[in-house]
Amino acid sequence: QVQLVESGGGLVQPGGSLRLSCVVSGNTDSINVIGWHRQAPGNQRELVAAINRGGNTNVYDSVKGRFTIARDNAKNTVYLSMNFLKPEDTAVYFCAAKPSGGFQYEYWGQGTQVTVSL
Repeated sequence: QVQLVESGGGLVQPGGSLRLSCVVSGNTDSINVIGWHRQAPGNQRELVAAINRGGNTNVYDSVKGRFTIARDNAKNTVYLSMNFLKPEDTAVYFCAAKPSGGFQYEYWGQGTQVTVSL
């Protein structure tokens, strides 16, 4: 089993920044990819960024150039740094883990709310 706990969400003004953290625990050796997803009310959940065990990253078009993903292996933590935030970035942000050899994210955190508003 793998557990994920997100933190760092909150209220920020447009143009501001936040850094989300995802602490991963349990059978972490079984995990290949950690991905940050978000879901806004009425919308489907979307993947915004992912990082694999080797440190390779993908940041998806909707946030490219504004969001970055990084990991600190010593702390078993994956970060999502979000800059130049827009109101449309408002959502619940989840981190999730994909096991090695797996095709989907199997373990999810509880989510952290990000609200971008004046």
